[in-house]
Amino acid sequence: MEILLKEEIGGKTLSIQTGKVAKQASGSVIVQYGDSIVLVTVVASNEERPADFLPLSVEYQEKIYAAGRIPGNYFRREIGRPSEKETLTARLIDRPIRPLFPKEWRYETQVIATVLSMDQENDPDTLAMLGASAALEISDIPFAGPIASVRVGRLDGQFKINPSIQECEISDINIIVAGSRTGVVMVEGGGNLVSEADMLEAIFFGHAAMQPLIDLQEKLKETHGKPKRLFAPLEKDQDLVHRLEANAAPRISQAILIPEKTKRASALRTIRAEEFEKLGEAYVDRKGEVYEILQDIQKKLCRDLILKEGRRIDNRRFDEIRPIACEVDLLPRPHGSALFTRGETQVLGVLTLGSGQDEQRVETLSGEEFRPFMLHYNFPPYSVGEVKRIAGPTRRDIGHGGLSTRALEKVLPDKEEFDYTIRLVSEVFESNGSSSMATVCAGTLALMDGGVPIKAPVAGIAMGLVKEGDQVVILSDILGDEDHTGDMDFKVTGTREGITALQMDIKIHELSRSILEKALEQARTGRLFILEKMLEALKEPRKEISPYAPSIFSIQIHPDKIREIIGPGGKTIRSIQSETNTRIDIEDSGLVKIAAVSKEEGEAAIKMINDLTKEPEVGHIYEGNVVKITDFGAFVQILPGYDGLVHISQLANRRVTRVSDVVKEGQKIKVKVLEIGRDGKIRLSHKAVLEEEYGRTNK
Repeated sequence: MEILLKEEIGGKTLSIQTGKVAKQASGSVIVQYGDSIVLVTVVASNEERPADFLPLSVEYQEKIYAAGRIPGNYFRREIGRPSEKETLTARLIDRPIRPLFPKEWRYETQVIATVLSMDQENDPDTLAMLGASAALEISDIPFAGPIASVRVGRLDGQFKINPSIQECEISDINIIVAGSRTGVVMVEGGGNLVSEADMLEAIFFGHAAMQPLIDLQEKLKETHGKPKRLFAPLEKDQDLVHRLEANAAPRISQAILIPEKTKRASALRTIRAEEFEKLGEAYVDRKGEVYEILQDIQKKLCRDLILKEGRRIDNRRFDEIRPIACEVDLLPRPHGSALFTRGETQVLGVLTLGSGQDEQRVETLSGEEFRPFMLHYNFPPYSVGEVKRIAGPTRRDIGHGGLSTRALEKVLPDKEEFDYTIRLVSEVFESNGSSSMATVCAGTLALMDGGVPIKAPVAGIAMGLVKEGDQVVILSDILGDEDHTGDMDFKVTGTREGITALQMDIKIHELSRSILEKALEQARTGRLFILEKMLEALKEPRKEISPYAPSIFSIQIHPDKIREIIGPGGKTIRSIQSETNTRIDIEDSGLVKIAAVSKEEGEAAIKMINDLTKEPEVGHIYEGNVVKITDFGAFVQILPGYDGLVHISQLANRRVTRVSDVVKEGQKIKVKVLEIGRDGKIRLSHKAVLEEEYGRTNK
C-alpha cells in the first residue's frame, strides 16, 4: 500500500513516499523537496557474514538525466567511478547512521540513494540522508533511529533552513546538521570566519527545525514499518573473557602507556599473539573471537585511564597539544612547500600555481563548473607502517581533502587580486591522529611560502570525547588510539577571527549542547596555540611568488578581435604560444590572460597580440601589402583585417597614368592613413609618406 506524508520545512513542502517503487528492497522511500527527488533503498542480506566489523556500504548516485542533460563524457552515460560530490555525499549519509546499527550486526547491508530529479535549487544531499534513515526505519533491519538532517545557512544575519544552492553561495554559514530527537549526531560544513557562539546557534537552530522530520518518520514506521528481524548476537564466552582479563589486562595496561605509536602497537601485537598461543589447540579456530575480546579489554582500559585516572596515553593534559615543528621552503622547484609536524603526525604541503587553463572542469547536476582551487590529499600506506597496494584516492582521501578544501578556500584571495589556478597537495608522511588537520596547517604555510596573499592563516585541530554516564572528558589534539577508543571525532579549522570549517562524527547516539559548547571553546584555544607555532616559521605571505611560477599578464582587446588571435582552426593562437612559450586564455569579454615563465616571453606574446588586434589611426604610417590593383588605385592591407585604398592620385608625388607603373600585387609599401570614414573605409596615401620622408613635392 502506498503512503505519502508531507511536512513544511524551511518554507517549502517536503514529502516522503513509500510503497510505490523498489518494493523488493528491505526498505525504500522517495523523498521530494521542490522538484528535487531522491530514491533511497536499503537491503540487508539474509546470511550472517563472518567479520569483526559492521559490513555496511553506502552509495549515492547522481544521474545526469535528473537535470535534463546528457552526460558530457565520451560514453554519454554515467561512468562507473563516482564523482567527488557523490563520494562526499555517500560519506555524509554513512557517518550518522553507522553508529545506530547494533554493534554485533554482521549481515551485509547496503544503502543506495539515487537522484531522480534535480531542480537546480534544492541540493539532494540532505534528502538522501533523510531518506536513508526513513528507509531503515520501515525496513526489517535493526536501527536505533530515526535521525533527520537539514542544511543551515545564514543570510543577512538570519538563519535559514535548507537555503537554495544560489543562497548558499552568499551565505556566511553553510552546514549540514544531522540529529535525533534529543541531540546532534553529525555536523559538516563551514563558515566565513564565524564565531564559536554563532556556529553553536546555527547547529541547534538546525536541530530544532528537523524535529518535524523525526515525527514524519515515526508516523511512517507506525503505519508501514516491517517487524524488525529477530537478532540474537552471539554471547561472548564469559569464561574466556574472565581468563583473558586476568592474564592479559595487566600487560595491556602497561603497553597502552608506551608513548611511541609503533612501539605501542608492536607490544600489543605481541601480547595478543602470546595470549592466543597460551590458550592452546582448543581455541585454534577461535582466533577472531579471542582478538575481539582482547580489543574490548584494551578499549576499556584506555577509557578507564582517562575517566578514572585522569591520564592520557602520552601523559598529556586533556587540553594539551603535542609538540609542533614547522618548516617552509623545503623544495626548490615547486612554487611553495611546508612541512608540518605535530607529535607523530607529519604532512608535507606542496603548492603549484597555474593559469586559467589549469582550472579543474567538473560536470555536476548543476552544470559545468570550473574550479580554480584544488587540494589533493594523499595517504600512503607507509605513513602508518603498513604495506598496501597503491591505487586511486579512497573515499577517506577524498573526504579529508574536501574538509581541508573548505577550511582554506575561505581565505584565498579574489581572482582580481591573484589571478592564478592554485593546487595544493598534501603528502602524509606519518599519521597518528588527525592528518586532515595537519593538512590544513601545512597547506596554509605552503600558500604563504608561495606568495599567495591569503586573507589570514588557518589552523586545524581534532577534538575527542570519552563519555560514561554523566562523566565527560573532552580531549584536544587526539591520537589515533584515542580516536578509535573514544566517542567523538570533532575537527575544527579557523583563523584567529573565527571558524572556516568543521566536521563532527560521534560513536554514541547523540551529543548535548553543553558538550558541544565546551568542545568548541577548547578547540578555539588549541587552534590559536597551533597558529602561533605556525607563524614562528613564517609570519606572513612572501611578497613575491616563486621565480619558477608562471607570471600572469592581462590585456584587454575588443571582443570582435578575438577571432584574429585565435585564427582559422586555432592556428594563430597556437603559433603565438609556441613561439613565446606561453599559455593564453581569452574570455568572451575580450580579456586576454597570458601565463609566461619569464617577463620577456610574456611581453613578446603581448606584442604579437597587439600587432594582431590594433586598429588603424589617422595620421599614422604603416608598411602594408598591396593586395589588389584597379584602374583607380591600389588596395593595401595595413593591419590584419584592415585594407585601405590608395587612390591613383596618392600613389606618387608625380602624375601617374597607370597604377601598375608604380606598384605590383604583393609589393610592400609605406602608406599614411588620411581618413577613416563612418562606414569604415580607409583612405591611404603613399604620396604623403614620400613628402614626409624627402621633404619635397614634384612640381
